[in-house]
Amino acid sequence: MNRRKFLGVTGGSVFIAGATFYAFSDKSNFIRADLGAESKVLPPLTTEELQIAYLASLAPSGHNTQPWMIKYIEPLHWVICNDKRKWLPAVDPTQRETILSIGAFIQNLEYAANSLGYVCQFGLIGATNQQEDLMEVKLIRSGNAIRYNTKSIIQRRTVRSNILSEELKIEDIRLLVDKEPDQIHFIPRADKAYHHLNEQTIEANKLQSNREQAQKELAEWIRFSSKDAETYRDGLTTGSMEIAGISGWVVRNFYGKSNVMGKSFRDQNIDQVEKQVASSAAWILLTSKDASVTSLIETGRRMQRLLLKVRAKNIAIHPMTQILEEPSIHQRFNASIGINDPVQFILRAGYVKDYPEPVSLRRPVESFIQTI
Repeated sequence: MNRRKFLGVTGGSVFIAGATFYAFSDKSNFIRADLGAESKVLPPLTTEELQIAYLASLAPSGHNTQPWMIKYIEPLHWVICNDKRKWLPAVDPTQRETILSIGAFIQNLEYAANSLGYVCQFGLIGATNQQEDLMEVKLIRSGNAIRYNTKSIIQRRTVRSNILSEELKIEDIRLLVDKEPDQIHFIPRADKAYHHLNEQTIEANKLQSNREQAQKELAEWIRFSSKDAETYRDGLTTGSMEIAGISGWVVRNFYGKSNVMGKSFRDQNIDQVEKQVASSAAWILLTSKDASVTSLIETGRRMQRLLLKVRAKNIAIHPMTQILEEPSIHQRFNASIGINDPVQFILRAGYVKDYPEPVSLRRPVESFIQTI
């Protein structure tokens, strides 16, 4: 949702506000770098456990709800949990996307543990998407652990704007698919299915924008002001929505939940979606064998592995999931693109000239650690 030209009224609002208000207003986007270093050691966690938990939390999630929780059983022995307070019932009523996000969290956790010389021993607990306890993990010190470079976890970000239509190089496509052609489907701009995905994405966004409960849910997770962003440290901020400059200043100081429910906001969102789908090199679809908890977690892990590769190649990835969230389109989607297995992710992709730094916020580790 890049809103550089955010609503036609923004220009007038700036002049109305006046210089006096500007001097005391919220003048810059609150981003991850503003949070400072996480240095507090939480008893009984060790410094290494704290680092692993924080790096795991840098996984993506719908509306940046961060729907994970850790039950601390004992040192190096945790249970990864599903936090129902972070569910999105309007757009994810079965918690499918929640489990996918927790899968990405688990992948980050394993890579972070590897970076410190641990291997992970996982054991599935959850049988449904709604079960709280999902996955047991034991961290075992091992001299054979591959020391993963966590820089890619720290620098991962979703990019929504300035994605180029330039065709991806063959070697880069191979890197993305990475021997998993049955689960990772690359659809280039020249493919008929690419244009179908464009059309269906726009239509799904229109349907979702007109659903009052979905729009209300979106409004609940937007942190307009820097004060709210710093307080909650989750959700969608002006920085993560790529609303910068004067438009960002107006939104931070003058907008609230009621604006999201207005026609102007909804129309501007659709206009932006149309511009976004018109400029990309490809769509990437990730599928799973079925919709079981095991398959969803593994697909979330697969997506995270994909996302951690792309920055080094200057490839942007922008998840656009609305097709999967709107039943009237989703029910005929597989047949329309000729894929049998359930599609779990729809990703817009393409090169960018300059890769921006990560800006999405994260809650402190103590907010999602529960000691028993």
